[in-house]
Amino acid sequence: MPELSDLIAMLALILAIGAFAGVVAGLLGVGGGIILVPAFFFAFSYLGYDTPDLMQICLGTSLATIIVTSVRSLLSHNKKGAVDWAILRSWGPGIAIGAALGVFAAVELESAILMGIFGVLGVCVGLYFGFGRSEWRLGDAMPKGIGRAVTSPILGFLSVLMGIGGGSFGVPLMSLYGTPIHRAVATAAGFGVVIAVPSVIGFLLVPGDPSGRPPFTLGSVNLVAFAVVVAMTLITAPWGVRLAHAMDPKPLKRVFAVFIMLMALNMLRQAFVT
Repeated sequence: MPELSDLIAMLALILAIGAFAGVVAGLLGVGGGIILVPAFFFAFSYLGYDTPDLMQICLGTSLATIIVTSVRSLLSHNKKGAVDWAILRSWGPGIAIGAALGVFAAVELESAILMGIFGVLGVCVGLYFGFGRSEWRLGDAMPKGIGRAVTSPILGFLSVLMGIGGGSFGVPLMSLYGTPIHRAVATAAGFGVVIAVPSVIGFLLVPGDPSGRPPFTLGSVNLVAFAVVVAMTLITAPWGVRLAHAMDPKPLKRVFAVFIMLMALNMLRQAFVT
């Protein structure tokens, strides 16, 4: 049984992480995974947990929270008729296959390599988030046939290796192919469910050495972090929504893009020194 002081310290850090992720998600409409994975990693490292599979635990726990938040978001968007079910049905199987393959890859890769992957892809996401243009286009409709067969598994695969849902890659992809932004955001919530459910099942079944792991970790999912972050995001996301209506979020998006890139670059630095 872990010491009470260790549990209190972990709980305090995760409460802060969950509160921040919820506010940012409500304010800017972004998923929490891009924040949660590095935040979990640095919090657990700060508390002295040095298991070799720490990065896998961060990915699995982040994806577990995404199941809850994505389902909630998908249901809310569906009530407004914003979800493009044709895209979700046609892209879902490929994304799920890619997500399952992503779990196998994540389990086999060392934490340092996963950190490097997160760092590189995080910089790319931050650059698009801050400097992408709504008028950029690769086509007028989402790819079909071989284009979809190749792209959909890649989307699921890379999302699992970053511990994120469907928004960071799905929204830009759909926007580049002419999907209106509100419809893209709503449909990407469905991508998040398709990514998170199979990957979390896989991460829960991954055995791990109990030494050096955060307490109450099942497979590669930390149950304490999962429960606390879900609870906090449900509380604080509406605060972010109210802030979004009270101020112009566009300048904040660029600030947040810089923040994402700094976190990603720091993860890259850690990957080289680990």
